[in-house]
Amino acid sequence: QVQLVESGGGLVQAGDSLRLSCAASGLRYSNYAMGWFRQAPGKERELVAAISWSSATYYTDSVKGRFTISRDNAKNTVYLQMNSLKPEDTAVYYCAAKFTPRTSVITTTYEYDYWGQGTQVTVSS
Repeated sequence: QVQLVESGGGLVQAGDSLRLSCAASGLRYSNYAMGWFRQAPGKERELVAAISWSSATYYTDSVKGRFTISRDNAKNTVYLQMNSLKPEDTAVYYCAAKFTPRTSVITTTYEYDYWGQGTQVTVSS
């Protein structure tokens, strides 16, 4: 049974940093592309960052230069380091996994096979 468990969310002030973690179990993690998504109230879920199994990365424009996605295959964990947080970053953050032999990142929501339960990030002004 595949499980993705996010952690590291919380309430912070604008300009602060957080690091989200997503621990995966029940899958051969190194064969999976991973993504971090977020969903704010009343908005659609959007891709924030993605990383392929070969560690190629993608970032949505609004987080470039502030967020960093990384993975530790030995720990079956993907991270999202978030710096210079803004109130507009407030959302529930989800990690997702996609089994794929492709070396490219996966940027479309529907392609992901597994999802975590989400962790709340709230940034106050």
